[in-house]
Amino acid sequence: MAEARWDGLRSREAADREAALDSLRLAVLKASEAALKAGPEEEKEEKEEEEERKRGSPGGSPPRLHAMLARLLMLSKRCPFRDVREESQAILSSVQELGIRIPRPLGQGPSRFIPEMEILQMSAEDPQMHALFAESFTTLGHLDNITLIMVFHPQYLESFLKTQHYLLQMDGPLPLHYRHYIGIMAAARHQCSYLVNLHVNYFLNVGGDPKWLNGLENAPQKLQNLGELNKILAHRPWLITKEHIEHLLKTDEHSWSLAELIHAVVLLTHYHSLASFTFGCGINPEIHCDGGHTFRPPSVSDYCICDITNGNHGAYEAQGPAANCTTTEPLCEVEALMEKMKQLQESRDEAKASQEEKATRFEKEKRESMLVGCSEDEELAATRDVSRHFEDTSYGYKDFSRHGTHVPTFHVQDYSWEDHGYSLVNRLYPDVGQLIDEKFQIAYNLTYNTMAMHKDVDTSMLRRAIWNYIHCMFGIRYDDYDYGEINQLLDRSFKIYIKTVVCAPERTTSRMYDSFWRQFKHSEKVHVNLLLIEARMQAELLYALRAITRYMT
Repeated sequence: MAEARWDGLRSREAADREAALDSLRLAVLKASEAALKAGPEEEKEEKEEEEERKRGSPGGSPPRLHAMLARLLMLSKRCPFRDVREESQAILSSVQELGIRIPRPLGQGPSRFIPEMEILQMSAEDPQMHALFAESFTTLGHLDNITLIMVFHPQYLESFLKTQHYLLQMDGPLPLHYRHYIGIMAAARHQCSYLVNLHVNYFLNVGGDPKWLNGLENAPQKLQNLGELNKILAHRPWLITKEHIEHLLKTDEHSWSLAELIHAVVLLTHYHSLASFTFGCGINPEIHCDGGHTFRPPSVSDYCICDITNGNHGAYEAQGPAANCTTTEPLCEVEALMEKMKQLQESRDEAKASQEEKATRFEKEKRESMLVGCSEDEELAATRDVSRHFEDTSYGYKDFSRHGTHVPTFHVQDYSWEDHGYSLVNRLYPDVGQLIDEKFQIAYNLTYNTMAMHKDVDTSMLRRAIWNYIHCMFGIRYDDYDYGEINQLLDRSFKIYIKTVVCAPERTTSRMYDSFWRQFKHSEKVHVNLLLIEARMQAELLYALRAITRYMT
């Protein structure tokens, strides 16, 4: 089956899509008839595939017809072009009439945490969102679940898609298959099978060697050498030194150029952060990927595999607007938070804390952030399917300063993104610094001046507290900020959620998502996640870029 048939569906021209659909129908019906003739052999293939999946075997690609039908199912549900949706469904119905089982989606919508109906209603009402969907589909060939959740915030999504497209597909220091493999390595550090599966498909589509997918040791030495930086960046970025950079840039056949290394560092930080978003918003597997569909008839115990591994067995229960609330929740949660913001603003105006007091409050908040546990759930073991993409699976997040080990505070005044990191990235990988900076700015400044049901609210104080709390967990200090505000504005359940999503996202559960800001809208919780991933990405970049700068000087 020629890839061009699928590519034709991305066209904005209806005539091109119609021609692609006609050839696709013929190809699918031909494969269906061949499968019917094969009979028991086809069933044998299906069983073998199921066994390989259970073993986590890398070679378990589904039979050709199954892959085609799964992709048609995805198009029938997710394509922004009505003609493609309707014809994909019609082709599936024709196959079913021949007596062949067709797939059905597992799970309910793009997220386990957010009701599908809320996402669909929101996207149907806004022409700008439909335009963004069309743009994303014509670029990628499908609408991924991350896009469907980020579209709660179209201004951010536009910037995100533009940046990601540039990193993965436009001219740059690294070849295309390297870019996707680095994405796989980064996502695997957090056992994020959603992103790993997505980029395994992209990697193969751009001509990547399937052998590399059998484990990092099968990839070129140059990529293997990146494993250490990937590990430290993902879990303990404050440990990165210029020696790590020197090791990668040393002159031998496996060395990296500075421009290549900047590209790799940006990709690693992008996908570490995107893994946080994936788990923080409960993103479901893509319909056409493993875990997103099944050929089995419906049954009572119809769980998605990621719910079983994450302990979210009740995640598919109906979630109306009240799902964010509990009967014991006091009605004044939002008002109490607004009152604290008002009091803090008044005390700011009356008297400013001295530099000594600010330093003391930063150290106190940093110490307290170590006492905030990521999650009370048991640690999840890395599944074989994902863990083969990285080494040292036991290496994870450790609090900034423990057991008497002191790491110096990172003062933003000495090395900042705006004054140092931005220009370094832009110099070695033109335009990317600008794109990342725009994304940081949008996430940090994004506001609709609302809090739950209240309008005309200045949320800048709250947004800054969230951003600075994340940087504080990484030891990064803003000398002009009073860290006493954080404890006033962020309660314990919110801090647990933030720390888990940023530091150990694979341990995020629906219970944790539901337990903070119970009166707030889902769109506001997605907004929180945008702040979390951009603050995390900037923190990782600051440590990596400072080490590169020190190496260069």
